[in-house]
Amino acid sequence: MISKLPEVGTSIFAVMTGLAQKYDAINLAQGFPNFEPPQDLITLVHDAMVSGHNQYAPMPGWLPLRQVISHKIARSYGYEPNPDTEITITAGATQGLFCAIQALVHPGDEVIVLEPAYDSYVPAIRLAGGIPIPYALQAPDFQPDWDKIQGLITSKTRVIIVNNPHNPTGRLLSKVDMAALKRLVLENDLYLISDEVYEHLIFDGQTHHSVLADPELFQRSMVTFSFGKTFHATGWKLGYIVCPEALTKAFRLIHQFNVFSVFTPGQVALAKYMQNPEVWEGLGAFYQSKRDFFYEAIQASGFKPLPCEGTYFGLLDYSGLSVEDDLTFCRNYAERCGVAFIPISPFYSIKPEGQHIVRVCFAKTIPLLSQAAKAMVTANY
Repeated sequence: MISKLPEVGTSIFAVMTGLAQKYDAINLAQGFPNFEPPQDLITLVHDAMVSGHNQYAPMPGWLPLRQVISHKIARSYGYEPNPDTEITITAGATQGLFCAIQALVHPGDEVIVLEPAYDSYVPAIRLAGGIPIPYALQAPDFQPDWDKIQGLITSKTRVIIVNNPHNPTGRLLSKVDMAALKRLVLENDLYLISDEVYEHLIFDGQTHHSVLADPELFQRSMVTFSFGKTFHATGWKLGYIVCPEALTKAFRLIHQFNVFSVFTPGQVALAKYMQNPEVWEGLGAFYQSKRDFFYEAIQASGFKPLPCEGTYFGLLDYSGLSVEDDLTFCRNYAERCGVAFIPISPFYSIKPEGQHIVRVCFAKTIPLLSQAAKAMVTANY
């Protein structure tokens, strides 16, 4: 049997979680909260099940949820998408991204990917017959050079994928970045897939500049979001995609045969839960307090935190501790010191030279973060 993805092995997330289990290490590697979703939301899911919402939802998603999302987007970004023709509920953001790529990318099309990148992008591009064209963001600031990205565009370029706020770097695209991205897309007749799953996890009073805030750029875009990331319920695999009507039609042609519809009780519950804007508007402060606590607690550890403006991930420079490559360092640190991180080299198509950086997830309870920080400070590596 010849695989369509012969170069793809076991995910680094599975590898590091396995090592955390093997060595009984504190798992700051895989990106999931170790605390429960809000109890009110769990109660609403239970109520939806008991009241009979257990069969297929409509293919585009539960209409009351799409309506609530439309109001939420209007409140956040000043644009109110049409719930019928511009919003589709997905089985998590990853499924939305997969279908968006299949809808837009044809065999031979080139797709620019800003790396380090979420590891589902490139396999989905290859499965569509596309050719990923990586652009490597450079440490320590990981800011895009749009002139260099422009230099990657050819007559075959069809799509560019951005992630804002960015996993794994925790950086945000500025207004200047968004203006440059817009010029790039419009002047070269490209489509944009914007992965905005961490939209509400923004720190230090900064602003998330969504594609949805720019009507002209939105007309060339598919934008993905995640309820799992927002409401600490990653296992529910619920998200949504927003795009103009013509692109929604293309997206739903793929979506209907990929998954058709998704977890109905969750959709019914979220439609009620999200009527109160406070449930998402306080998330930035919630996660910033965790970031600040953890970074303060590891000051004497030998790790140097890099700037983190959003998401629930941060990058730590370990060059003061070791010159090992990041995968070797993560394996050894989990075994010797009892804390598991994620190396960032697997987020690149071409492994960067000279970087000594790991990713940490601080979407954890304060007691667990305190325990991890103590282990890092007292470790003899």
